[in-house]
Amino acid sequence: MPGPMDGVTVVELGGWVAGPSASAVLADWGAEVVKIEPPDGDPNRAWMTECNPAFELDNRGKRSITLDLSVAAARRIALQLVERADVFVTNLRESALAGMGLDYPSVSERCPALVYASVTGYGSTGPDRDRPAYEGGAFWSRSGALLAMTPPGGDLPALPGGAGDHVTAVTAVAGIAAALFARRGSGRGQHVTTSLLRAGMFMMGFDLNVAARFGTPVTPLARAEARNPLYNAYRTADGAWVFLLGLQPDRHWSPVAAAVGHPEWLDDPRFATREGRAANNRALIALLDEAFAARPLGEWSAALDAHGVWWTRIQTPLDLLSDPQAEACGGFVEAPVTDGSARMVASPLDFTGTPWTVRRRAPEVGEHTEEVLQWLGYDWEAIGRLRGDGVLG
Repeated sequence: MPGPMDGVTVVELGGWVAGPSASAVLADWGAEVVKIEPPDGDPNRAWMTECNPAFELDNRGKRSITLDLSVAAARRIALQLVERADVFVTNLRESALAGMGLDYPSVSERCPALVYASVTGYGSTGPDRDRPAYEGGAFWSRSGALLAMTPPGGDLPALPGGAGDHVTAVTAVAGIAAALFARRGSGRGQHVTTSLLRAGMFMMGFDLNVAARFGTPVTPLARAEARNPLYNAYRTADGAWVFLLGLQPDRHWSPVAAAVGHPEWLDDPRFATREGRAANNRALIALLDEAFAARPLGEWSAALDAHGVWWTRIQTPLDLLSDPQAEACGGFVEAPVTDGSARMVASPLDFTGTPWTVRRRAPEVGEHTEEVLQWLGYDWEAIGRLRGDGVLG
């Protein structure tokens, strides 16, 4: 059964993660995706050499054509591809696209039905629109997310690879789907834009809206100073961590006290009310630290569940690989790779009526160049001339 994007043709011109991962989701969902690469390939290919799981994830399902876009004939081929497409996805800077005649104003005149999706670092307008960007800068640093994870005076944390890119990519996919839906009625495409900064700001929307409404920052706190001790992390005797999910502290206080074996805390005047627990948060966190440190995770799992406490385990990526719930919820997919198949992270959505599957592995550089050119109508003699002229790299 075809996926929800079956019949949609996508042309991608980009590199690294944010743009390519958006078109990879579309490929998972059934779109035919043609990836335009420079002769030396997407720079993300060089991130790891012998086996590159990150590139495999963000480029599975695509066909690759190499074009040297410094050559006019290569730019004409790129435009021919875009003219055949329903969607164009790019995360190149707009100044570079304009220089190649592949910016939105130029392309939309030729292709009025095209959905043109731009993923930028800082947005398509404003003083920093052409500033070079990666997720560590535009998404994590500029949006406030990095400092929001850093207690005052603490060291900045290391960032997970590609996480901000993937949030931005899913944002772009939502916009593309909405624009395709709108096109059904109007027959016209449109420019869909998002950025690492914009997606990071939306992720930080809670803190930003509080700051905007009250003019005060949301100050990050150390774990030992959490205002609500029942919405906090605690380490067990075997070094594992649990996160209590008592976001409604009055509702969850009694079950937590019973689970940790201290029902007498309910009568302690310091902790009798929500306000009291907040005012005496350090003392309560210290008591909970001591309690959780006395028993291993397995025992806590049974005790917390028996008393109806809301909680979860804090896991590493390796832990997640063996988490039965991660498997059961569809979080992994068996996907083709060069040497057979491999377990990969799945796209983050499922559809009951149009289930998706990974149809092909991530391509080698220019693996489908001749195939794509033939699809455009070039014969072998013309392809040979293009290669001889350096158009294909």
